Amino acid sequence: MSGTPGRPLSAELSEQLLSVAVDILAEEGWGRLNSDRVAARARAGKAGIYRRWPTMSALARHAVSRFRLVDQPEDTGSLRGDVVTLVDRWRRPLSREECAAASLVGAARHDEELRAGLDAALVRPLAASVAVIGERAAARGEAVPEARLALLRSVLEAFLWQRFTSAGDGAIPAERLDRLVTDVLMPLVGSEPETASV
Repeated sequence: MSGTPGRPLSAELSEQLLSVAVDILAEEGWGRLNSDRVAARARAGKAGIYRRWPTMSALARHAVSRFRLVDQPEDTGSLRGDVVTLVDRWRRPLSREECAAASLVGAARHDEELRAGLDAALVRPLAASVAVIGERAAARGEAVPEARLALLRSVLEAFLWQRFTSAGDGAIPAERLDRLVTDVLMPLVGSEPETASV
């Protein structure tokens, strides 16, 4: 968090401003996040905002980078079970935090601060979770090649962005999610398909 010399910044006000920013992002979107709206909803002065964050992008980055939008999967004892656990939250509508992050996806293509926030909230936790799944599989004697884990990461990230940007509440029906795991995700980490003899 930035700040200028002078009296110490109030941690309580900082938290309030961050919470208000998340509410605006989740309810109204990135295009509606500005210092006037944040100040009015937080009942705070704009100077207090800019003492902490020089731009709205910096505020949004700080707010979103505190989220962890990918849970570390529970150890189920099987590769498929771990993958199912990883995507289980996709059955539910987007949370407040996910809606806030989703509002940044388009603008993040042109804004380094917003990209960094999404990277901290989603991309790095996803990579860490896939790595954990790979380590567990190796420990069970069903090692997955790194190239396939990288492919799994890429496909999961693509589905996450699609979930964030599609119309509706982001919930994926259980039957469709099961098909996704069976027909798309598990073949990515399975063995190479046998080729027919010529």
